[in-house]
Amino acid sequence: MQIAIRREPIPGERRVAATPATVAQYTAAGFSVVVEQEAGLAAGHPDGAYRDAGAEVVAEVDLGAADVLAHVRPLDPATIGALAPGTITIGFASPASELPAVAALAERGITAFSLELIPRISRAQSMDALTSQSLIAGYRCVLEAALHFPRFFPLYMTAAGTIPPARVLVLGAGVAGLQAIATAKRLGAKVSAYDVRSASADEVRSMGGTFIALDLEENADAAGGYAKELAADRADRQRELLAPHVAAADVIVTTAAIPGRPAPRLITSPMLEGMTAGSVVVDLAAETGGNVEGAVAGETVAVDVPGGSVTIVGMKDAPSTMASDASRLLAQNIANVIALMSVEGSVAPDFDDEIIAASCVTHGGVVRHEPTATALADQKGAR
Repeated sequence: MQIAIRREPIPGERRVAATPATVAQYTAAGFSVVVEQEAGLAAGHPDGAYRDAGAEVVAEVDLGAADVLAHVRPLDPATIGALAPGTITIGFASPASELPAVAALAERGITAFSLELIPRISRAQSMDALTSQSLIAGYRCVLEAALHFPRFFPLYMTAAGTIPPARVLVLGAGVAGLQAIATAKRLGAKVSAYDVRSASADEVRSMGGTFIALDLEENADAAGGYAKELAADRADRQRELLAPHVAAADVIVTTAAIPGRPAPRLITSPMLEGMTAGSVVVDLAAETGGNVEGAVAGETVAVDVPGGSVTIVGMKDAPSTMASDASRLLAQNIANVIALMSVEGSVAPDFDDEIIAASCVTHGGVVRHEPTATALADQKGAR
């Protein structure tokens, strides 16, 4: 049975779905592996390392011959059309935002697994790619902030005077947010954080941050440790209560996300105007609408304030900027999913397994993921 690894076709994507280490795992388990030339080069893995691990390196992967296609980004229509019916695909599929691709996968008879849908249970921790990539992203956000901030992060006491520590505010205390807190603390900043989920206070404190409690009179906890969307009046109240904390911060990192929904708007233009000139805001959610008004994915924007400007950094594909470690973790997540489905050198998904059932988007010409199937049905009905 053949596992295929392509060079990711999306410009700027530097990660790869398999490393030489995971290729060695596949070949030891009885699979044949084909890897496209330079697929892992941007992540620090030359073609020779894949050959040494037992892979066949080819100029272009024959998608029609692949039994399993491991990928990083959601598949495009041309790729889906080139796959043979019955092919298994494993990678980030973004089913909530890639409805045409999901429809094409079902029509083509592809068995597609989405890493975003891996359930957050203890048995699936080694397969949780959202967590592994969020860890990378949270770390990277703070590095971006430090590069754009015109001052030190740590406290310095010198003969010429004392330099106070930077005041960092992290909005959203999921995996990315907690990693941002930890990284900012390591750099010596004074860190505070906020999250709508009730369980996040202890997590923030465990990372050394000060938790900001807002009285919203609404429970925003959702299944799987995620947050749910606030009602409009509660969201307005949230921004009102956050405003003084935003104004007091030197650096803000926003990481708030709601699965399958646009990113919640946490910071508005009037809130930005209350910040001190030279402050920096890094928006990890810029690709999904942004937590910050005016944030643009992949761009740095200056907002005029009295005495100067505030810099907004819209992050784009943050894990890809640290492709080596991001690929190391992601490739192992994928390898663990494949191992779960493997029987004697063959991938044979057992849909009675809760991990396999929950992460499957399409199989046998049917969209199995109910929210996506409902969204597709609604889309057809609207026509």
